[in-house]
Amino acid sequence: MTPRRQLHLGYNVLGDGMHPAAWRAPYTNPVGALDPDQWTHVARVAERGTLDAIFLADSPSLMGGAEGGPGLPFEPTVLLSHLAAVTERIGLVGTVSTSFDQPYNVARRFASLDHLSRGRAGWNVVTSTDASAAANFGSAAHGARDERYARAEEFVDVVNALWDTWDDDAIVADQAGGRFADGGRVRPIDHHGRHFDVAGPLNVPRTPQGRPVVLQAGGSPAGLELAARTADAVFAAQASLEDALAYTTDLRRRTVRHGRPADSIRVLPGLSFVLGGTEEEARRRNDELNEIAGEDRLGTLAWQLGIDVTELSWEAPLPDWLLDTTELSTAGSQGSREIVLNLARRDRSLTARQLLERVITWHRLVVGSPEQLADAIETWFVAGAVDGFNLMPDVNPSGLEAFVEHVVPILRRRGIFRHEYEGTTLRDHLGLARPTSARRVARTAAAA
Repeated sequence: MTPRRQLHLGYNVLGDGMHPAAWRAPYTNPVGALDPDQWTHVARVAERGTLDAIFLADSPSLMGGAEGGPGLPFEPTVLLSHLAAVTERIGLVGTVSTSFDQPYNVARRFASLDHLSRGRAGWNVVTSTDASAAANFGSAAHGARDERYARAEEFVDVVNALWDTWDDDAIVADQAGGRFADGGRVRPIDHHGRHFDVAGPLNVPRTPQGRPVVLQAGGSPAGLELAARTADAVFAAQASLEDALAYTTDLRRRTVRHGRPADSIRVLPGLSFVLGGTEEEARRRNDELNEIAGEDRLGTLAWQLGIDVTELSWEAPLPDWLLDTTELSTAGSQGSREIVLNLARRDRSLTARQLLERVITWHRLVVGSPEQLADAIETWFVAGAVDGFNLMPDVNPSGLEAFVEHVVPILRRRGIFRHEYEGTTLRDHLGLARPTSARRVARTAAAA
């Protein structure tokens, strides 16, 4: 008998919450994103809800200026190391850009986190488009999308090769003989590519998961190709069931084309939500947050679309010229742009205000009761459009607390979400096999 599919749920912790007014809500701590105790609290709440992983986005710049809110202040792997010490099972996923780092540094940091967390680490691969971030690293404006993804592909290949430089049985720990490792089972990679020259080997032995889990966030064709070839999971952005089904079908097709099983990758779109005891209560909470945010919401939508805010009006549809364009955006996230444009193209009468009732930043938005949120999750999951979601509460920690207390029990009663962790690693939670070292595969093939 084939086991029933199990839903996967991550928790994307965006400072004080997903809503632009989260840090200003009267029921939250405005400096909570800087408070170690709040981070410890939300991690333990997420683990109590048996969520697969804590997911940290990142931007190495002060996006929007200091006045607009706390942003994303902490370096992800440093923060995740803190959370590893106060949790036992939940996965720990951090975002690090391939545009501003070096493969050896990233391989070492995540291998270290995987060891220190006993197999719970994951790396979310992004290429970055923020010009202010580039300036912080002495870089000119970001290159073309294809160039950024070419660098990212080589970057991920080098990181994976470094994670494989130690065989699983390389450590012998022979105290009497003074031999810590079998040197024949630790080898350099001697990589010489277009973007990187890396000798190796890594100075961290092979990790509990073999390799940390690799996630990818990006909805452009180049992003899909990178995911199909290298990712274990994708942090997607979809606002309608129709678009989510099309995205997953496309990704599965590309994955097979790269010689991998179609179901190799866990598809986990972001899911923003505002939760109340009833739908009326949830809408009241959402209206209050929207009122606090004011005109900032329209500015965020314009930024997402890559246009000037003067092109938008609350009570008017998006401009025809924007909906009719077929060109890729020259800057910003193509996936985040298309999630709004696809909704608007399907119904050109939707005003900016109505669009912002369906999507917040670049993710699907659900406002309602626990039963309604559970229904929204189950519908997409049962349809096969997703393997789960990255949860993005409106305000932390109250949004997460309400989800764990009221929505998780419903999903468990419906038989689609776990009652307890069945494994100890992030790969266990996601149902992913521990990868065999590429070098061991090559040796086995040569021997055969």
